[in-house]
Amino acid sequence: MWFELPILESENENLCESLDKGSWDAIENGPFVPKFEKDGSSIEKPWSQWTDFESKKAKFNCIAKNIITSALNSNEFFRVSQCKSAKEMWDTLEVTHEGTNEVKRARTHTLIQEYEMFRMLKGETIAEVQKRLRTSSIIS
Repeated sequence: MWFELPILESENENLCESLDKGSWDAIENGPFVPKFEKDGSSIEKPWSQWTDFESKKAKFNCIAKNIITSALNSNEFFRVSQCKSAKEMWDTLEVTHEGTNEVKRARTHTLIQEYEMFRMLKGETIAEVQKRLRTSSIIS
């Protein structure tokens, strides 16, 4: 069954946290990869050497990926199906639906400018101004 959740809304964080706080951590910070120190550098532990705690913590990425893919329609699913981590999936969806930080800044600037330039037209009633404001891109 495919169903869609509002993308990048607080409800998604609540859903992930309700299942397990670790799944939201995997989305925000990336997957947990057990490592050990050798000769002053950090090396990824072989899977066979993972402790039960490390295995459980690493599993949160799989849980988070499952939550994300369960909430997507088929088009969105194919957009993120090749991602290796829940964080990569989330970041891909964020850029797709909200744009990069530069796009967000430009969009905000445009809306502010449009709001500042909004004026009542000559002969327009207050009701007409209100209707025009409600249907403008400033509000929607």
